[in-house]
Amino acid sequence: MDKKTQGTLEMGGAMAISGTIGWFVVQSGQAALDVVFWRCAFGAATLALVCAAMGILRGVLSWRQAAWAALGGVAIVTNWLLLFGAYSHASISIATAVYNTQPFMLVAFGALLFGERVTLPKLGWLALAFGGMLLIVQARPGAGDAGSHYALGIAMALGAAFFWAVASVIAKRLTGTPPHLIALVQVCVGVLMLAPFANFTALPQDPRTWLLLVTVGVVHTGLMYILLYGAVQKLPTYLQGALSFIYPVVAIGVDFIAFGHRLQPAQWLGATAILLAAAAMNLQGSRLRPSAAEPAVQGGRS
Repeated sequence: MDKKTQGTLEMGGAMAISGTIGWFVVQSGQAALDVVFWRCAFGAATLALVCAAMGILRGVLSWRQAAWAALGGVAIVTNWLLLFGAYSHASISIATAVYNTQPFMLVAFGALLFGERVTLPKLGWLALAFGGMLLIVQARPGAGDAGSHYALGIAMALGAAFFWAVASVIAKRLTGTPPHLIALVQVCVGVLMLAPFANFTALPQDPRTWLLLVTVGVVHTGLMYILLYGAVQKLPTYLQGALSFIYPVVAIGVDFIAFGHRLQPAQWLGATAILLAAAAMNLQGSRLRPSAAEPAVQGGRS
């Protein structure tokens, strides 16, 4: 099997795994904070074994790099908290669609922090995504959408996208650092951040809930990172960007099949507009930037 085919399978697998995480989060019945804590705990155990096997646990990170990785971890964990919280208010489908405004957050950061020029095509795609957002916000939740506080869910998904963009900006300072090690630092930071607030007095009593939480940590974090970082070393960035949209497609499908959440016509139109604009931004950006920082950036997707 050639590298491009292998990378495509790895990237596709990583994005498909990401698309199913909402089902595991909702089915666990746990608060978003507790799900993220256990995701970090089980993910840290998995990634520590991977990093040990790769021989990158010692002498690789400087204190400065570790500090930047830890700061990125704060952003990534906050991103997870907001996204998982959004599921119960606006449904997995809507939260995922709104979450994919991430590229436009990066455009804003690029202009504000790095003086990057905002071109006319970028403004056009931004306007399309904004129009999609308005359609989603103004539409009523469809039949089967059990979420309350719909607007709050949308705001949380936007906040999650914002913190993903923050993590992406931080990742630019970690170019060349082993991405598996960055991921390990991030989830370890998550454990330290959330341990004081996690509910240890009412731990899950049934094996099924623990199985769901372990899966989120081991599969949706450890395995997903391994597949993702293996793929980005083999694929051109334009193909990475294109394959990344397997994630929202799978998430919307899972939400419909598992929970019967049907998007209304205006919501379908809004979600399509956002995903189309984000895809165009990803493909346009891939022709303009190198992929050196891509692993750390992509790691915060879900």
